[in-house]
Amino acid sequence: MNNFQRVGSISNAHIGRDFEEAAHVYFTAQGYQIIKDMALPIGLERKKNHRFDLGTPADAEDKIIIECKSHRWTSGDNVPSAKLTVWNEAMYYFHLAPPEYRKIFFILRDYSNKRNETLGEYYIRTYGHLIPSDVEIMEYDEELQTVRVL
Repeated sequence: MNNFQRVGSISNAHIGRDFEEAAHVYFTAQGYQIIKDMALPIGLERKKNHRFDLGTPADAEDKIIIECKSHRWTSGDNVPSAKLTVWNEAMYYFHLAPPEYRKIFFILRDYSNKRNETLGEYYIRTYGHLIPSDVEIMEYDEELQTVRVL
């Protein structure tokens, strides 16, 4: 049996929640009123609520929605293909979201020595054609607790 849980973690769900909390702290420190599980109606012909990880309240002057992903390269420093499919799905949700919202994809900085790039840089290079032009990709460095816009 394969175990795809990150080494040293209680569960992948805990990793995701902790990363969302780091994003929440970061954006709150930037002066935004951020709430968790921000629901917005999205869709092509019909609309259905989708819960973005974070966002500002509907009545906020600066409307923001944020999706958080804390994925890493595989243990062999290979591409985590299945996880990048989830990133593509997030891009589609951003594409369907109301245009008045600032759209932020907040990802973990994970550098590959083998590839000489971060997972975020790799994603932009290989899947850039799927990233809507109004989506900002921010890479969070856990150690330094800094953010870099890609």
